[in-house]
Amino acid sequence: MQYDVVVIGAGYAGLAAGLALQKAGKNILLLEARNRCGGRILTEYFSEQDYTDLGGQWIGPGHERMYQLAAEFGIDTFHTYDSGKSTLLLNSKIKHYKGLIPPLPLFALLSLDRAISKINKLAKTIDLEHPYQSPNAAKWDAMSLQDWMNSQMKSETARKMFAVATEAIFATDASTISFLHALFYIKSNTHLDFLMNVNKGAQQDRIKGGAQSICFKMAAALGDTIHYEKVVTHIHQEDNKVTISGQGFSYTAAHCIVAVPPAVSTEINYIPAVPSNQWQLMKASFMGTVVKCYAVYDRPFWRKEFKNGLVAAPDELTSVVFDNSPFNGSKGILMGFSLAEKAKQLMQHDQATRKEIVKASFIKMFGPEAANIEYYTDKSFTEEPFTKGCYAGMFPPRVITELQTSLATPFHRIHWAGTETSTQFNGYMEGAVRSGERAAKVVILQS
Repeated sequence: MQYDVVVIGAGYAGLAAGLALQKAGKNILLLEARNRCGGRILTEYFSEQDYTDLGGQWIGPGHERMYQLAAEFGIDTFHTYDSGKSTLLLNSKIKHYKGLIPPLPLFALLSLDRAISKINKLAKTIDLEHPYQSPNAAKWDAMSLQDWMNSQMKSETARKMFAVATEAIFATDASTISFLHALFYIKSNTHLDFLMNVNKGAQQDRIKGGAQSICFKMAAALGDTIHYEKVVTHIHQEDNKVTISGQGFSYTAAHCIVAVPPAVSTEINYIPAVPSNQWQLMKASFMGTVVKCYAVYDRPFWRKEFKNGLVAAPDELTSVVFDNSPFNGSKGILMGFSLAEKAKQLMQHDQATRKEIVKASFIKMFGPEAANIEYYTDKSFTEEPFTKGCYAGMFPPRVITELQTSLATPFHRIHWAGTETSTQFNGYMEGAVRSGERAAKVVILQS
C-alpha cells in the first residue's frame, strides 16, 4: 500500500501535520519511535487528579494555534500563579520584589536595563526567513551570546542576572550560542521581555490536565493512522515516491514529513544524501540541557506570605523556580529549573540525592516548611535517544552565515517540521504546531 504522506514523529509538529493532512483527505501514516505521543511533552500523574508537566507546558499571548486546539478539544487553560512578590536569592541573601527586574545595586540595574533594551532593538533587525541575510549577520554570528554580554555589561552582578535569564530561555550556556541565533530566537518570540515574563509573556498560561492532554486528543482524532514503536532508520527517495523503513517494516509514500528534532533526524540514513549545507546545519544543531525538578506539598504555603513562588537564584543548581500548583491550589507544587552546566552537575547524582539538593535550595528560598515534601520527581530528556535534550535545538557561532540555508527547506519529496524549523515562536509548542501545519500545506499544494 502506498500512502500519500508518511509523517515521522508524533509530537505536536507531527500530530498537527497529520490532522491538517487528514482534513485535506490525504491517506496518511504517522510513525512514532516511542510507545506514546507527545515527544518533548510528557505529563505525569501522581494521583487521580494531580500531575506534573515533565516537558513543555506553557502558552502565552500570540500562541493562537495552541489556544485554538485547546478550545477545539474542550480543554481549558489557566493562568500561571504570579500574585504577590517574587524572590531573589543572591550571595546568600533573600530579597522580595514586584515586577520583572529584581532589586539590584543601581549600577547593575542600569547595566541590565540597557542590555535588555539593546538586545530587543537588535533583534528587530533580524530577517526571520533568512537570518544569515540580516544586517551585521556575519559579525553577530562570529560571536557568542556570552561575548556580547561581556561587551555590554561591566557589572558582574548584571552579567550574573542576565546569564540566569538567558539560561532559562535557551537551556544552555550563553557561551555556546551564536549571538545571531539568539537574536533570531528573541524576534521569533516577539522580544526578550515576552520570553522572561509570566503575565503577558511566554509563561502566562498552563493547560488543565497537563500539556500532553491536547496531544492525546489529537492522537485520538488520528486514530489508527499512528503506529507506535516504529524507529525509522532509512528514507530512500526516488523520482515518484519515498520509501520509509526500519527494523521489520517498510512503507512507501508520495511525500514524507520528518517531524523530529534536527539532532534526531540526522540519525536517519537518507538515500540520496541530504544536500551538504542543510545536512551540516542539521548536524550543527544541538539540544539544550535542562532538568525540571518538582516538589509537591500539601498546600502552596508560600502564598500566605504573599510570595508568588517565582525565584531567581543564580548560585543554586535550581536557579529558576515557578509555582506549578493546580489551578485550584489543592496542592502546593514548586518546579525548579536546573539548566545548562548546572543540570549536568545535578544529573551526576541519583534521584534521592537530587531530591536532597533541591530540598535544600527550596528551604533557602521559602523557609523550613519547604522540607515537608510529599512527593518528588524530576526529568531530563538529554539521555533519551529520540529527543536528546530540551527545550529545542540551538546553533553555535559561525554556522548560520557559513551554511546559508534553512532547516525548513524541503528536499524534493522530504519535508521538515518541528519547532526548530519554525520562524514564529521557535522553541515552543506553538512553533511546533505551526511548523507541522506549514509542512502539511506545502505537501497539499504539491499533491
